[in-house]
Amino acid sequence: MNLDNQEIYKKLDKHFVGKSIELLPAQMRQVLSEASLVKIPQEYSKINKVVLAGMGGSNLGIRIMRHAFADQIKIPININAGYGVPKYVDENTLYIMSSYSGTTEEPLSTYDEAKKRGAKIIAITEDAENNKLKEIILRDDIPGYIFKPEQNPSGQPRLGLGYSIFGIAMMLSEAGVIKIDVKEMEEIIDLLEVNSQELKVASASKENIAKKIALKLNAKAPILVGAEFLSGNLHVMRNQINETAKTFSSYLVLPDLNHYAMEGLQYPEANKNNLQFVFFNSDLYSSRIQKRLKLSKDVVTKNGIEVLEIKLKSKIKKAQCFELLQFGSWLSFYMGIMYGVDPVSDPWVDWFKKQLG
Repeated sequence: MNLDNQEIYKKLDKHFVGKSIELLPAQMRQVLSEASLVKIPQEYSKINKVVLAGMGGSNLGIRIMRHAFADQIKIPININAGYGVPKYVDENTLYIMSSYSGTTEEPLSTYDEAKKRGAKIIAITEDAENNKLKEIILRDDIPGYIFKPEQNPSGQPRLGLGYSIFGIAMMLSEAGVIKIDVKEMEEIIDLLEVNSQELKVASASKENIAKKIALKLNAKAPILVGAEFLSGNLHVMRNQINETAKTFSSYLVLPDLNHYAMEGLQYPEANKNNLQFVFFNSDLYSSRIQKRLKLSKDVVTKNGIEVLEIKLKSKIKKAQCFELLQFGSWLSFYMGIMYGVDPVSDPWVDWFKKQLG
């Protein structure tokens, strides 16, 4: 597959997935410019835990955010990806309703119970017609952020993470959970805009690391490995590879994987042909994690499984989180193009929802 053939993208990417990925920095700039629209009541700062109700692409943002800002967050942040409301949700809970489309049935089904418990509810969703969450926000005067997804032409939540991550971060900042350094965020956005020149479709494969890695992963199931502040990124990338590239992928987190996963590499013997481990390394990892990563690579190699290593370049942890988000989005896109699929479609998710009724 020639990933430099522009005609392939015209044929397969009719819903502008590549453009949405390219616009990640613009999504983030839009949220920063609209930060004054996010108003959270003062009493919402009197909380001892955060729960986000959201599914799939609508819970990806907080997975990155809670690791990127881990050095600031002093209370637990949990994700409720289902129908029920956890028993611990009460009047001291900041309960975030997150649905990009505003029509996802699982988080919507939790609203009445969370309200009954006295939880401090906020919400994030797009500004669109037939958006049930938006209707709830306006009807019940729920604080939150309703964004216009101007910089996500694909319409896919997994490709609008600039809105999700920054939107949730802004709401948590208003609630006193974290502090946003606007200058630092602007510098990260500037960095992503520079990186985009090397990763976008027009960049040739010999200079484009995302295209190179996609081609090396041909006919392989990627097993993503990372640690610490990059742990949330692994979940996001796994989801994007599943949906955008229609490819099975999984992820493992250091140091936990060293206590079980290494013993599961020997069988089936087809692992040698079917799996490829992708290690995401960083000089900002703790020293013990850096040693564990090196040894873990050795174990995988000794089991006859191919290994790739990608070194993050940014100088601060938050920047590396967004650097990896950008890279992973492009990687999943190029893998989808390599396999000749429409990167925006979710045929089995759509089939499942139809059968579910």
